[in-house]
Amino acid sequence: MVDQSPLMEALSGVTLYGLSVPLLHIQDGSDQEERKQETGSVLHQIMTITEQSLEEAQAKKHGLNCHRMKPALFTVLCEIKEKTGLSIRGVHEEEPPDAQLIRLDNMLLAEGVSGPDKDGGAALAAAGGATDNSIEHVDYRAKLTQIRQIYHTELEKYEQACSEFTAHVMNLLREQSRTRPISPREIERMVKIIHRKFSSIQVQLKQSTCEAVMILRSRFLDARRKRRNFSKQATEILNEYFYSHLSNPYPSEEAKEELAKKCSISVSQVSNWFGNKRIRYKKNIGKFQEEANLYAAKTAVSVAQTVADVSPDTKSSGRGKTDMCLVWWTANMLIMNFISLRQVNVGWHDALRPPSVTSLSEEPASAHSDTSN
Repeated sequence: MVDQSPLMEALSGVTLYGLSVPLLHIQDGSDQEERKQETGSVLHQIMTITEQSLEEAQAKKHGLNCHRMKPALFTVLCEIKEKTGLSIRGVHEEEPPDAQLIRLDNMLLAEGVSGPDKDGGAALAAAGGATDNSIEHVDYRAKLTQIRQIYHTELEKYEQACSEFTAHVMNLLREQSRTRPISPREIERMVKIIHRKFSSIQVQLKQSTCEAVMILRSRFLDARRKRRNFSKQATEILNEYFYSHLSNPYPSEEAKEELAKKCSISVSQVSNWFGNKRIRYKKNIGKFQEEANLYAAKTAVSVAQTVADVSPDTKSSGRGKTDMCLVWWTANMLIMNFISLRQVNVGWHDALRPPSVTSLSEEPASAHSDTSN
């Protein structure tokens, strides 16, 4: 019978990790206690791998790669993976795109925060004031630019962190593939898992940016749309009517409808404008004196021009000259009477008027009220 003790001694020695483990005495049935101790020693050495220095780890790694039993170990690991990997082969790894992330991307693109249009032009055009150079829009552009800069800065940090971590994991898996079987498909699957974990950070960043843009829009553009002023032409028409009827600046319903049609506004807006105008005029008559004189002169010139257009022979006939002198005298008298009326501080609230007209002092406190004649 051949003695196997030299063969067993030859197989004893270092393990695949360079650890000195004595050969198990399978002949002796009483060495189960020694087997437990050896298992505990191996587990202890595995748990202390992280405490090893870089030189020690590199030395053991080199010893593993140069060990003569490494191909056998790799073959065994492949067989084990072939058996245990059957349960995950049929898993459908393709996942639909994140609907929330797509919605946030579309919103940021529409607001000009991301994409080719990064000057906020889409948001300004949607608000109806892309060509307005008012202070509010300048402030809006500055705030939007600040939000966009913060967004792109944080997005670059996110992409850099995700790229660095992904590259580190891929290098680690490629290094481990020299010892245990790791396919390129598994590496790609791990990269997708990493990106899915990082996507929650991206969603949070884009959600915060969208909220900041919506708050900015509500503060500037929406507020500006609500208090949009009348056009210059509409203001001229309303002021002309007000000062031409200064003795009784209470337009009738028919006059309100006509003014609303001329100014392209609603009747309620006309009523509110006259109510506010009367209150402002009464509180500061001296401030509006110059404006009243201007509109009175404009009315007189308009009357003179109308008479001149009706009389084509004004320059040739003496009667035409007399008519022109009469017109200019009438216009000057209108202006002088108006000025003298203001100097004695006689307003529509002091002058004679129909009993049905309510005095200004009796108007409601609201600036949007009006009393019709």
